[in-house]
Amino acid sequence: MATGVSANKLELLRIAESMAREKGIEPELVFAAMADAIQKAAKARYGAENDIRAEIDTKTGDTILKRFMEVVVEVENDNTQLTLDEAQKIKPDAEIGEFLSEELPPVEFGRIATQTAKQVIVQRVRDAERERQYEEYKDRVGEVASGIVKRVEYGNVVVDLGRAEAMLRRDNLIPREVFNPNDRIRAYIQDVKREQRGPQIILSRTDPAFMAKLFAQEVPEVYDGVIEIRAVARDPGSRAKIAVISNDSSIDPVGACVGMRGSRVQAVVNELQGEKVDIVPWSEDAAAFIVNGLGPAEVAKVVLDEDTQRIEVVVPDDQLSLAIGRRGQNVRLASQLSGWDIDILTEAEESERRQAEFAERTQIFMSSLDVDEMIAQLLTSEGFATIEEVAYVPLDEITVIEGFDEETAEELQKRATEHLDRQNQALDEERKALGVADELLNVEGLTPAMLVALGKNDVFTLEDFAGCVPDDLTGWYESVDRQRVRQPGIFDDFDVSSDEAQTMIMNTRVMVGWITEEDLLPPEEETSEEETGDVDTSDGDTSEGATIEAAPAETSDPITDTPTE
Repeated sequence: MATGVSANKLELLRIAESMAREKGIEPELVFAAMADAIQKAAKARYGAENDIRAEIDTKTGDTILKRFMEVVVEVENDNTQLTLDEAQKIKPDAEIGEFLSEELPPVEFGRIATQTAKQVIVQRVRDAERERQYEEYKDRVGEVASGIVKRVEYGNVVVDLGRAEAMLRRDNLIPREVFNPNDRIRAYIQDVKREQRGPQIILSRTDPAFMAKLFAQEVPEVYDGVIEIRAVARDPGSRAKIAVISNDSSIDPVGACVGMRGSRVQAVVNELQGEKVDIVPWSEDAAAFIVNGLGPAEVAKVVLDEDTQRIEVVVPDDQLSLAIGRRGQNVRLASQLSGWDIDILTEAEESERRQAEFAERTQIFMSSLDVDEMIAQLLTSEGFATIEEVAYVPLDEITVIEGFDEETAEELQKRATEHLDRQNQALDEERKALGVADELLNVEGLTPAMLVALGKNDVFTLEDFAGCVPDDLTGWYESVDRQRVRQPGIFDDFDVSSDEAQTMIMNTRVMVGWITEEDLLPPEEETSEEETGDVDTSDGDTSEGATIEAAPAETSDPITDTPTE
């Protein structure tokens, strides 16, 4: 009989160790699950109201059941508590708050108890396995994982990573690529979520960061940090652009990424199902970087608007289709790579627009200042764009124009001021007709024309304006049919930046009492003793972009998230 008991104990140890190896968890977790199962069975035998605990000796396999009773001043539960007097009869030195235990006879497992114990053990082991998987993979987000395709469900690929399963959703697959069970696969770990069914490991082969990681595997200089990948933009399966910079002036970043006869970049292209890759040198100069990004198209001229992060690119007439690319792909990827909105014009279109603007400004000066065409053209040629500029620039900026003396300049400024006064009076009458409150006139930065625009957009009072956000005034971007589309703002016709809009709104909130002026002050930075001086010392190379051609494929919407300095 003793031999049988010993054999059962040894069998228990073997089962626990085998299960731990199979699930990749600690044996102690399996013993804890078994003890929990025995504890439930004991409570079913002796009463669930009792505080019964089971312990398993991990070396011998012995199972011990104990019932615990707490020593209290006043008993509220006879099953789990006893008074100090009762406790001292069992243990003379017992104290309040101490737990006394008594060993219980082992429980004989019946069919139902055995089934319950099995379910408890399986559940606890499964929970431990899920927790182990989550802890192992939660810090691996951003890495490239290799695995074997386990099955394909409705276009989604389930990948066996060895110690866990991961999901590669259909929208994270490169268009037209097909995987079958037992195929080897590499993918980017995009996210790891803790869920009731276990950790959900989300993979992606379309994430721009996947391409950056592949280059890090193929190009030692990237892996070592000598060459940095500053930005990536992709149309998965079709085309991509990657911006690189070298921290060593003796190393060409583009050439290093291309490799001998294109061997390095070709390895990445093959992994991405023939996706064409343009490697461009990154530059601090936004204009130079965007020109590189639009390659292989040639650029004649660029005009930047830093406030709106918008750039106008002028290209030769025969380069327009190359700059735009098939279905706008080239300019779209360059825009994603740089973070700037890019408008492309041909030299002919730019010249035609310039002439139209010149004629329009000339006509404005003629009608507003009551001057002849020659004087209006001279003002336009010298760079004057608005009546406000004529009215408020220093007088000598007008007298420097050939043929303009001081008397002429003063007369022009007088006429410009009178025109603006008439215009502001008309706008003020329109404002009143719209119902815009006079109190908005006190908001610094708001002009009569802006007040009319506010009234046309149902902003009539200080409270209405204080409830706005900068995007309401300057516009914002939304994704419509996988395209980034700009939504108009109230002040689109005025040169108002997002920061200026924010300042006007916050000052208005102070005026209506929503916040105080102290709330607008920047937080004071805490300084150390060393910084304040209160220290107790008593004791003491640019390269051309490289391109690997590949067969075109359908495009999908890439998301660029590669960080930039």
